[in-house]
Amino acid sequence: MNHNLAALTAATTFTWLGMVVGVSLLETPLRFRALRADIEQDAEATRLGLGIGRLVFRALNTAESVLAAVIVVAVLAASPTVPVAVLTGVVAVVLIAQLAAVRPFLQQRGSRVLAGEHPPRSRAHHAYVGLEMLKVPALIALGAMALAAL
Repeated sequence: MNHNLAALTAATTFTWLGMVVGVSLLETPLRFRALRADIEQDAEATRLGLGIGRLVFRALNTAESVLAAVIVVAVLAASPTVPVAVLTGVVAVVLIAQLAAVRPFLQQRGSRVLAGEHPPRSRAHHAYVGLEMLKVPALIALGAMALAAL
């Protein structure tokens, strides 16, 4: 990898990692822990938490898509090593899986809750978190490899 593309890849990767850690691993669990008592008793608190979550994750997923595109273009332009190419593919595929396969189920269930229904619990949240748990170490490894190429 050339120096400039490696630096761009590292900076973009660690920016993405920081956003995922900040939102998915810190903000979201804390928000629902803070609202937990109210959610169990108050439909309005449930709708509030869900509405905030939708806005936050829409923004996060949009930013992630842009960052992923920057990384893919930089890596493709840089004649990457096989591990860098594989990790880039992993983070891209995980994001696509979250956006195309899991998020629609979360949105559908969320819409039902906002409409006042009480749909059964969904495993989609667990799938989304599981994919985050794959994405985080892949981003760490990709960023570290990009830094090592500097």
